[in-house]
Amino acid sequence: MAYVNTTYGMNAKSGTITGMSHSSESMTPSEKPVIVAVSVLLVLYVLATVLGWTESPSSKPVVSTSASGSTSSSSSRSPKSEGEEPTATAPVTERSDGDSSGHLDAVSVEGVSEGNHGEGGVHGEIQEHGALTEVHADDHGNHDDGNGHHGSAPHLYAVLPFVLLLGAIAVFPLVPLLEHWWESNLHRFCVALGLAILTLGYYLFLYTDRSVTTVLHVLDHAFLVEYVPFIVLLFSLYTIAGGIRITGDLPAGPLTNAAFIGVGGLLASFVGTTGAAMLLIRPLLETNSERKFVKHTVVFFIFVVCNCGGCLLPIGDPPLFLGYLEGVSFLWTLHALWLPWLFTNVALIAIFLVWDTYRYRQEKPRDITLDETRVRQIRISGWQLNFPLLLGVVLCVALLDPKKPFLGTDWYPFLYLREVCQLCLVVFSLWWGERNVRVSNRFNYHAILEVAALFLGIFICMQPALQILNERGADLGINSGTKFFWFTGVLSSALDNAPTYLVFYKTAEAQFSGHLGDLVSRPGENPLAHDYLVAISLGAVFMGAMTYIGNGPNFMVKAIAEESGVRMPSFFGYMAYSVAVMVPVLLVVTWLFVH
Repeated sequence: MAYVNTTYGMNAKSGTITGMSHSSESMTPSEKPVIVAVSVLLVLYVLATVLGWTESPSSKPVVSTSASGSTSSSSSRSPKSEGEEPTATAPVTERSDGDSSGHLDAVSVEGVSEGNHGEGGVHGEIQEHGALTEVHADDHGNHDDGNGHHGSAPHLYAVLPFVLLLGAIAVFPLVPLLEHWWESNLHRFCVALGLAILTLGYYLFLYTDRSVTTVLHVLDHAFLVEYVPFIVLLFSLYTIAGGIRITGDLPAGPLTNAAFIGVGGLLASFVGTTGAAMLLIRPLLETNSERKFVKHTVVFFIFVVCNCGGCLLPIGDPPLFLGYLEGVSFLWTLHALWLPWLFTNVALIAIFLVWDTYRYRQEKPRDITLDETRVRQIRISGWQLNFPLLLGVVLCVALLDPKKPFLGTDWYPFLYLREVCQLCLVVFSLWWGERNVRVSNRFNYHAILEVAALFLGIFICMQPALQILNERGADLGINSGTKFFWFTGVLSSALDNAPTYLVFYKTAEAQFSGHLGDLVSRPGENPLAHDYLVAISLGAVFMGAMTYIGNGPNFMVKAIAEESGVRMPSFFGYMAYSVAVMVPVLLVVTWLFVH
């Protein structure tokens, strides 16, 4: 993600407010709308559930229609538990109105792969209508491509809005005339929405299967299947972590700073890179407040905590969560990526220790003395409520997947129950959390609103690119783990690692028969698919650290450090650090772990 040029914090004139009660009466106007909005959504969700609108398609019986017209029903539970392979037949039957345009009235689906999405249909391919499953095809027999689209691949110029949006994210903060204009979330939203409308206009007026139905399918997949789960997870981690404050001032020696970075690298996989960065950047800066040479510490913090530490679980980094939404199992990253995670973070911390030891010796003696004598014990506020709530978010993501049975039972979680539960945890944090902690953290919603505004456009604008890669990805010549690692990584550095991950995920998937998430979930069955996904995951997560715009928390941490008086490197100055440090480490990662 890209919290580009984020102005972080409320800059409260009164400074830190203490002794404030944490009842609902002490909430600020910015919190009350969140609680009211979630409450309204909860009421609407309960109503929709009572009406049966949120039942997971995976839990419904599937009607099988043979060519002769006879029907039979079967359970849609995943055939993997029975040792069977999912099969599907789609006989084309002439419609009663004489229309033989290729629309299919029903198909036989004997099994539904666990890698398919439950939201908005099965992976956007199959739309449930009661007990019947309807799949559309155009006049040329082109079926849904798996992304909620129909027809053949779009023209290359359909990707232009996506390129323009990513270019705006990368370039506008660097142009003096546009820098302050771009800081407004309203302006970001207008740019993202305008380019999203251009993309939808292509599907409505220029696409092969141009129709309102096609536009609705694109919106269904981009917004309901991908955007909503993505932004709700980030919002939940961001808001709950904002209710925890760590304060203290330890002697800022190299080992202390390395410990901060190491703990952050471990937390990043379990509370997200955004959550870990928010928890630790301020106590790290406070600890180093007596030192003059601090910016290299913040740079390494960005390398590890904001990026490389977050690859053990899907909630750790946004690209991996997109993979989870595409069907990659929740624990696959832990099993497949723990060794490169350990090597990379240990290597970066070791380099930091050498660097910081050298810089520490250059500090003036009076600063060292002040640092060693001005010491305050580390204290953590707000953790009693919010740490369990962060754990609750992890459990929601892991257990409430609407396409998988809950804990091995026959019950499938309702659609969007996962997201509703996460929002309820946010309400608990806001309602019962200590208000003075958020004020001391200078917490506000600016950064997450920026992400919401930009990614609404990104998820819509990238649909043509995903569809093209799904159709033609096998012809691009990216046919090795090394190529996937560096192509994914370089573009993640220059653009944004979340959509870049998804683009190359689809490129790899196009080279296999079946969904990539399914292929890697069966160990040893398709080692090439496993190697490709490892390369894509590592490239997106690790090389998001190469620039300020590669991953969301990078710019946020830069802004917080500058507010605290640290003179951070410029955009290209930061790249000098990343090229000098990250590239050698990544070359070794390629040699050891990418195949």
